[in-house]
Amino acid sequence: MNERKKRNIIMGSLCAVLLLMVVGYAAFSTALNINGTSSISSNWDIKITSITEGTKTGAATTTVDESGNKKISGVGTLTASVEADLVSPGDSIEYDITVTNAGSLNAKLEKITLSESNNPAIKFETSGLTEGDTLTANGGTATLKLKITYDSNVTTQPENTKGTISVTLDYVQADGNGTVTPSEPITTDDLIASAVTTGDGLYADEYEEGRYVYKGANPNNYITFNNETWRILSVENDGTLKIMKKDSIGNMAFDSSNSNNWARPAPLNTYLNNDYYNSLNSDAQNLIQAHTWGVGPVTYNNTDLAGQIASENGTTWSGNIGLMTLSEYLRANTNPSLCGNYSLNETNYSTCKTTNYIVPTTEYLWTISPNADYSNYVFYVYSYGRVRTNLASNRDTGVVPAVYLKSNINLEGEGTESNPYTIVS
Repeated sequence: MNERKKRNIIMGSLCAVLLLMVVGYAAFSTALNINGTSSISSNWDIKITSITEGTKTGAATTTVDESGNKKISGVGTLTASVEADLVSPGDSIEYDITVTNAGSLNAKLEKITLSESNNPAIKFETSGLTEGDTLTANGGTATLKLKITYDSNVTTQPENTKGTISVTLDYVQADGNGTVTPSEPITTDDLIASAVTTGDGLYADEYEEGRYVYKGANPNNYITFNNETWRILSVENDGTLKIMKKDSIGNMAFDSSNSNNWARPAPLNTYLNNDYYNSLNSDAQNLIQAHTWGVGPVTYNNTDLAGQIASENGTTWSGNIGLMTLSEYLRANTNPSLCGNYSLNETNYSTCKTTNYIVPTTEYLWTISPNADYSNYVFYVYSYGRVRTNLASNRDTGVVPAVYLKSNINLEGEGTESNPYTIVS
């Protein structure tokens, strides 16, 4: 009799240990997904802002890692994850998952989808948020309560010792215009990841390693800067973005004394880096990265774009604001067979203008590139798509400033003219 009691006690202890080991499992993840493809210009920003323990019964606890930190994560994202230990049937633990609408659009919870548990011994329940609830813009909050319970009706240890759960919350714009996609921050690496090899878009630059350039008739490279529309010329190999104002700030001379030396400095250089720079708002000024610019001379009507780029980069100037180079205009074309160098572009300009977004519509535009043969001529882009030279003192040529943006910025938006990239940090 005593031996049988001892055996039962040992078996009971082993079972208890087994329960602690295999039922102290309960890992689940809640995926709060906002699906859809509709484009909107307003700010859509819904995220989990807190995940906290609620009511507990029995010996239920949240699992801790080796450092003693509770296994609760997901704040600031759209996926909440916790891991809980449940010891005996009837044990339960609740978690409050708070969602905040920091955007400028009211949102409606269209559907809650709860996946099936893959462990029959564990039950999952949600409450609080219900379908049709509105999450108001500019700080509205709501709480989804998730309860994890060890089923009190379980009498035998289940074979499956893992429990996972997902809760999908589908939000739509509250005025009923369909599902919208939240704007996740976009980095320069994300832009590079979207590079293409055909059509309009961002291309790996075949002439400068690690650099990417936008090409085509109208690529999605619109960006808001200084509360104005600009366009991204390139993602540089140091992570900076080179951008150019979409429209001219007016016609003016490159240098009234008729020198084509930008680094001299030319009066246009002085104006852009003083008066114009000071006219930018403080946020825009803080985003500009002082940079090295290629200002070397270009041979008229040459057939060697690689050699032209080497010449441009052979003379440099450092500063905040400049202009595009002549090669940057040529590299923006998606038709290299007809437009891939100066001479080809001149021969086929009527075709080349249809595959290059930089072609001006109503005026000439200065480049930063001087003529290699004459010290008083500077290259400009003609509205017909041609590349010509003009006296540096000519006052009838448009000025489109260019700047480099710091490499650590994040963007939102689609880069289209109606929904341009906006800088969020």
